[in-house]
Amino acid sequence: MAEKTEKEKPTSSSENLTCPLCLDIFDEATILTSCGHTFCRKCLKNYDLSHQDLDHMICPLCREVTKLSANRVDDFLTNVTVNGLVEDYHVECGGMNAVLQMRPKCSACKRQEEAVSFCKTCNSYLCEQCLICHQGLSLMFETHEIVSIQDIINGKVSISHLSEKCYIHKQENKDMFCEDCKVHVCFKCVIVGHQIHKIKNQADFEQELRLKVNDLVQRCATKKSELEKNIQNVEVQRHEVYIAVQKLLDDVSQAYSIKAKELEENHRNLIEQINAVKRGFEDDLNVLKSKDRQKIKSICSSITLVANDRLGRLETDSLSAHTLLCEELDAMLKEATDHTSATAITKKAQKKMFKPAVDTRLDLGSILESDPRLQVIQCVDLGVMMWGMTQYSDDSVAIGYSDKHGIDIIDSAGNKHQCANISSQMKCLDLVFQQDRSLCIWPGGNQAHIYSPNGSTKSTIRVNRSGFLRLNRSPSDEILIATNENQVSIYDPTGSTLKHAVPTKHNNTRQVSGTKSGLIVTSSCNYPDPSLVTVYDRDGNAGKSLQAPNDIYLFAALDEQDKVYVASVDRMKGNVVIRLYDLDGLNLKERVEFNALTLTIGSDWCYLVSPSPDILAFASHNKLYFIKVSL
Repeated sequence: MAEKTEKEKPTSSSENLTCPLCLDIFDEATILTSCGHTFCRKCLKNYDLSHQDLDHMICPLCREVTKLSANRVDDFLTNVTVNGLVEDYHVECGGMNAVLQMRPKCSACKRQEEAVSFCKTCNSYLCEQCLICHQGLSLMFETHEIVSIQDIINGKVSISHLSEKCYIHKQENKDMFCEDCKVHVCFKCVIVGHQIHKIKNQADFEQELRLKVNDLVQRCATKKSELEKNIQNVEVQRHEVYIAVQKLLDDVSQAYSIKAKELEENHRNLIEQINAVKRGFEDDLNVLKSKDRQKIKSICSSITLVANDRLGRLETDSLSAHTLLCEELDAMLKEATDHTSATAITKKAQKKMFKPAVDTRLDLGSILESDPRLQVIQCVDLGVMMWGMTQYSDDSVAIGYSDKHGIDIIDSAGNKHQCANISSQMKCLDLVFQQDRSLCIWPGGNQAHIYSPNGSTKSTIRVNRSGFLRLNRSPSDEILIATNENQVSIYDPTGSTLKHAVPTKHNNTRQVSGTKSGLIVTSSCNYPDPSLVTVYDRDGNAGKSLQAPNDIYLFAALDEQDKVYVASVDRMKGNVVIRLYDLDGLNLKERVEFNALTLTIGSDWCYLVSPSPDILAFASHNKLYFIKVSL
């Protein structure tokens, strides 16, 4: 009885002690609290390395989520039961850890003896007696492929895993895999619960998995090689960065050396000037001292003559001479002693002062990004709504208003004054200055007036169009007038002759400009149509328009080099993005997109002007911004 009990005592087996990730005996078995599945702790740590951005772990078997603490896998509980079984197994197997290092038991009979062979056809391990039966029943098993266990252990041949028995249908093998449920099932389970699922047999599943693993291994090797190359490239770039930084240091050191040399020279010059001043004052003081010594000498000579003890025996002439000497000496003694000249020289010296330079000639410079930038350098509150704007000088613009307010001249420092010889009651909806300072103004209606610099009227341009007129001039001083009826009219500088009438593809032109080569650039905003910027020749041929998204308005301005600045205005966000374009025939080729500016956009009626290559003026409603351009 005791013998039977001993035989029936269950022995430790590696079958349930294998980690699903590394397929080896558990090493510090660790349990996932959400689902209870167990893995090696080191396997979980390796698995977690590729998911460091997550605050949880997804079970590799059932996809349940386990929350992670700050210490991540280190805070998971160990599976004490499994670890105990692993220790028993190691004791029983003499310390052998690998599954292949232990002899499997015969799976063809109930004796549980050690297997000596494996039948690939039956997918069963065979003990010696079962092997004899297999070989003896040649008519039944003659086509079966049998390999020895030793060859399997030595790696000479490979075998597939034995099929597990179904928990529900005890006699059936789980030799199929349901891809929808991600579980192994038997044939009866497929019929009962997996009819509409995607099913694969075990061999195909294992083959696909093997191919997938091989593909992943190759891709991992490729990715690893790619990342290693990238790391090498990072180090190469680090070296290039060091070279660039060293060049900055060398440039700064060189600039410092040059400036230090200039400072030393400046210092020597100042010392020489101070020494020259010192010598001048010393000379003045020595002159005073010499004069006083001369007076002392004269007094001594005179008193010697006058105080002669033979004075009582002198003749009349001698007495007269001594009388004169006494008078001269008396007068000399009555002269006031100069006590102030030396003090005055001292005060004069003390008034000399050193005034440090107020310029920046000795500035060594600063480290800047080689990045085109825009910077708002001045914001001017206009008080009332702007309606037109034009260049006045390299750093100033002229502003016209929709009511009777005259014309303001405003510079980039924020200084403002009224335009001379133009009435402060003038209504000016748009304006442009000509090269001789004549001024063309549109006060409303279908007429524009040209005033001479002294304010007298030179001429009147009558436009056979109604609606808004937009004014500008070409580099050759022609007057450009855009209407809201698909046309730009080009007049001679006097305004008396219409030279060209250029048809345009769109109406409601907000701005019009002319290039040195005679091209016309227009920007239109005709809600709800998209805002456009288009380039025309004088025959009306047009290039491809720049088109803005809905609710974005475009305003274009030319600088003196025929570069085109285009402001994209998003009134709702108060955002202005300015881009710089080069002319490519009749098309615009983007050159730079500057940093976005956050401005107060009070209206979709805006204006953009380029007074000089490094200054832009942007106006909206009652705000005027001067913008510094750094290319």
